[in-house]
Amino acid sequence: MNVLVVGGAGYIGSVVSQDLLEAGHAVTVYDSLVHGHRAAVPRAARFVQGDILDQSALDRVFAEGRFDAVLHFAAFIEAGESMREPGRFFRNNVSGSISLIETAVAHGVGRFVFSSSAGVYAGKDGPITEDDPLGPASVYGQTKWMIEQVLGWYRRTRGLRYAALRYFNAAGATPERGEDHRPETHLIPNILQVALGHRERFVLFGDDYPTPDGTCVRDYIHILDLSRAHLLALAALDERKEMIYNLGNGAGYSNRQVWETACRVTGQSIPLEVAPRRPGDAPILVADASRIRRELGWSPHYPGLEEIIASAWAWHRAHPEGYGAS
Repeated sequence: MNVLVVGGAGYIGSVVSQDLLEAGHAVTVYDSLVHGHRAAVPRAARFVQGDILDQSALDRVFAEGRFDAVLHFAAFIEAGESMREPGRFFRNNVSGSISLIETAVAHGVGRFVFSSSAGVYAGKDGPITEDDPLGPASVYGQTKWMIEQVLGWYRRTRGLRYAALRYFNAAGATPERGEDHRPETHLIPNILQVALGHRERFVLFGDDYPTPDGTCVRDYIHILDLSRAHLLALAALDERKEMIYNLGNGAGYSNRQVWETACRVTGQSIPLEVAPRRPGDAPILVADASRIRRELGWSPHYPGLEEIIASAWAWHRAHPEGYGAS
């Protein structure tokens, strides 16, 4: 296939782009580089710099590309920031995504894979299935839910086949690609930045949640397992019109457990500071990913928290300044 990867210079999009190329697909990466890195884009991919809010740029890339499918990763992702700047998130994540979907359909693209989030769920004590109640705790989660609904209507009215993949917590790295958000807000790289000497301490937000140790519980999935699910979903769109899947390991680890594991992996006593809760953080988010296992034959190859953190630590030690100024 000829595939457009929107947001393909980011953490997840760049890994998926590489896997698509290795599977024999032609890849064009479209990214604004507001949060992505040019150095993360695979060399074999065609790169176009552009924003999903720039309609003329979108029209040009689609007119030139004759794409079979779009994979969409170009969202702002930080839940706490979304509560402080809701308008920015609604403009990019909702208005921009609608422009992208509409442009894809106008140019005859029939397949769309959407990077959604566990943030769409209301949350519960046990593993969450795709049929559990939705109820985002943040503006970020709300924007993801809204685009899932938009895609559903485009399937009904325009015949667009789509998969919405609800990530739990993407983590880990490949030897070539890892997390380099600026500013960094994700738990594991933040802890590892302390081990690298880039921060004085790891700040843990909230230790009074209704969980066993009082800190938030999350499900972590290795970036390579996440990427493989995208390729399976893309292929399945030949037969299926609509798919919504959770992507996670089905095991929950508290923030304190992640910190303790990082201390073991790095061999360091990483300083810890407890701060008040952040708005928009659900106490527990753990996946039941049995649907994608059953329907597409997916299963995680790297389910262990220690191996996930070890892969991230290896990348950060090899790239202590991330992607540099790229």
